[in-house]
Amino acid sequence: MANKLRILVTGGAGYLGSTLVPALLEAGYAVTVLDNFMFRQAPLAHVCAHPDFDVVRGDCRDVSVLKPLVAKADIAIPLAALVGAPLCNNDQTGAVSINRDAVRTLLGLLAKDQRVLMPVTNSGYGVGEPGKECTEESPLRPLSLYGRTKVEAEELVLGRDNGMSFRLATVFGMSPRMRIDLLVNDFVHRAVTDRAVVLFEPHFKRNYIHVRDVARAFLHGIANFAAMKNRPYNVGLSDANLSKMELCQRIQAHVPGFVFLEAPIGEDPDKRDYIVSNARIEATGFKPAHSLDAGIAELVKGYRMIRNGMYGNV
Repeated sequence: MANKLRILVTGGAGYLGSTLVPALLEAGYAVTVLDNFMFRQAPLAHVCAHPDFDVVRGDCRDVSVLKPLVAKADIAIPLAALVGAPLCNNDQTGAVSINRDAVRTLLGLLAKDQRVLMPVTNSGYGVGEPGKECTEESPLRPLSLYGRTKVEAEELVLGRDNGMSFRLATVFGMSPRMRIDLLVNDFVHRAVTDRAVVLFEPHFKRNYIHVRDVARAFLHGIANFAAMKNRPYNVGLSDANLSKMELCQRIQAHVPGFVFLEAPIGEDPDKRDYIVSNARIEATGFKPAHSLDAGIAELVKGYRMIRNGMYGNV
């Protein structure tokens, strides 16, 4: 263990972390998770027997908790966050103090040679230009408090030498700490349980990525850190820049009898509408391994087990 890279993952028991942490352990890294377990679940129970895994219950904003953990890490991955616009609107103070200020605190504790890899959201692009893909050089125009705090946190990470960020597309797929409030996960859940979805502004487009490919992107970034550092990378499926209507059509192919229709009145409070280029990370050799259709099929199976709202974020 002494020769293994040691990775500190804050918020490692969440939707991303509970898939990423086992993947890091399997790749041969020693992993310590700091998490407050706010959702009262135990999604890392299956890795507790691993000799290179450790876990600390605590708040990522607490310097007295964070400092000794940072001192023992070679790499920091700050996953701790209030994720999504609804949750951030419910706790605006927490959104700023966790999503942005805790990252600033973490960076202040890191030595120059310690690396940091951070996920943010490609929702920072806000509303894109029709027919034009957003690249990492596109202007950032976040529409929500969640988007603004993640954009500000990314600026902090990339303003320090020895870091990189991943601008994640809308994530989907089964994870030990499940979320059914993400768009693909939500629509598939409704298709399986209700057989129907009413769409507001169905032409709005987004990009998508499987949660296991997010974990693979982090492994790729660690393995190729010297060549990739100090830049942001869009992470999504290049063949899945889809509108909500197109997403429902893909789901319908897996769930016969699923009905979806456009609402005659009303609007979606989430105004994100953009398509994304993932060419930069693909040029480094990264290629997603999980398609949207494979993820939908996986979710259909998963929702034969999960049938209640405790797996949402709000």
